[in-house]
Amino acid sequence: MPDHADAVVIGSRPNGLVAANTLADAGWDVVVLEAQDTPGGAVRTEELTEPGFHHDVFSAFYPLAAASPHLRALRLEEHGLRWLRSEAVVAHAFDAERGAALYMDVERTAASVAQFAPQDADAWRRWAAWWRTAGPPLIACLTQPFPPVRPAAWLARRLGAAGLLELGRLGVLPVRRHAQEEFAGEGAAMLLAGNALHADFTPETPGSTIFGWVLVGLGMDVGFPVPEGGAANLARALVRRLEARGGQLRCGEPAVRIDPRTRTVHTATGASFTARRAILANTSAPELYERLLPRDAVPERVHHDLARFEFDASTIKVDWALDGPIPWGNEECRRAGTVHVADSLDHLTAYGSAIQQGRIPDKPFLLLGQYARFDPSRMPPGKETAWAYAHLPQGAWTPDVTEPYVAAMEDAVEERAPGFKRLIRARHVLTPADMEARNRNLVGGAVNGGTAQLHQQLVFRPIPGLGRPETAVEGVYLASAAIHPGGGVHGAPGHNAARAALAAQKAPRRVRTAGTVLTRMVRSRKTDQRSR
Repeated sequence: MPDHADAVVIGSRPNGLVAANTLADAGWDVVVLEAQDTPGGAVRTEELTEPGFHHDVFSAFYPLAAASPHLRALRLEEHGLRWLRSEAVVAHAFDAERGAALYMDVERTAASVAQFAPQDADAWRRWAAWWRTAGPPLIACLTQPFPPVRPAAWLARRLGAAGLLELGRLGVLPVRRHAQEEFAGEGAAMLLAGNALHADFTPETPGSTIFGWVLVGLGMDVGFPVPEGGAANLARALVRRLEARGGQLRCGEPAVRIDPRTRTVHTATGASFTARRAILANTSAPELYERLLPRDAVPERVHHDLARFEFDASTIKVDWALDGPIPWGNEECRRAGTVHVADSLDHLTAYGSAIQQGRIPDKPFLLLGQYARFDPSRMPPGKETAWAYAHLPQGAWTPDVTEPYVAAMEDAVEERAPGFKRLIRARHVLTPADMEARNRNLVGGAVNGGTAQLHQQLVFRPIPGLGRPETAVEGVYLASAAIHPGGGVHGAPGHNAARAALAAQKAPRRVRTAGTVLTRMVRSRKTDQRSR
């Protein structure tokens, strides 16, 4: 006989756990199904290299989580979460001598970028002031269901008509052009561009400017914090909070099929879980529509549009156990928990262009983390844990790529931190195939649930529609990075899916499957396409 609950959540990744907590807060009986033996999805910590060296397996630093109104509302600090921050938020390492750093203190950042061009200090102050005005309502817009009517009104009041036009221009402006217009030196330009390239952009990609400023702005507001003891403690806090409210977590129960008629989730163990009210899928869009749901339950137009769904680039990640801190030549890089490694804007262009053309980059751009120096619980005394990742084109990875690409990554660190290689005690490599094998949502090693480029954002995510959690199947909601606002540990897709499920229960039956007039229009379009 199947187990019953008001809601069945597929996946204990952060979005799934945020959704489950939101529903439990509303008094719903919730069960979360997790394929792995432990919860967290890409938020987990393991001894990957040697005993005593605790590595964050996938995601590692959390500005979006610390700033997210949805995660902050859960008050996870009451359930054991403690955030730690480095002195410098993020640094950019050009070579063994030159570096620039972002600090939560605007004046320290201004002094850092002024080393490259004195006039950039004032330019940085101006943009920091702009962020203080635009940032809070902009984050609210990005984390609310689309369309974000109230946050948009707040943003309009703060910026005015001229400010909204400027924001619209920033929303499509490539970060290279923005840097050329606003900054004279490389320091400020690369701090902004390096943050923009956390997504699958090049410096010439439309939309890269606003993405860069969101991460830089959050760095100024909340830093790039990490959970004390490792990323897994963020997931543990979410689980503890859920269980304190009566929610259940069932690990080792991979979902294999949804019966939309009975609203039942069947798992690989033979168990069945029936939802009295809603199923929330914290899965990729193809996983939900192409594998879990019966094909005939989904309009053909959805299948057609999903065939065009674009994942972001593949990722290869290296974790190191080190005999000591990385010996950066630049002092600011030693202060930072996160370090970007690239020569110049042209280097970023060549790297990003190679990926977009399906070629392995000659010189990778590294995003590197070194958290043990301000969280000693992650390492034995006197040692260090560190990691770095770089991207590859989707579909380009083969086993023979791994060794030379990892060597190129280590060479890049050695150039900026002479003696780094001598400190390596052990390494652990996650290839794109390894990532997907450990987490089905990381398709081909894509860590953001789909490209962040404009053609797959807002109403185009995951397919042309509304970017909302409602699906074409009544009572089934998509609660992952596949929907607006996309990747990152902020919980917005999960929270928004839970709110949609709650709203549907309160709505008249004739609109229950839609949630909004716009959603009904989109679904009518899908039905029309299926009947042609």
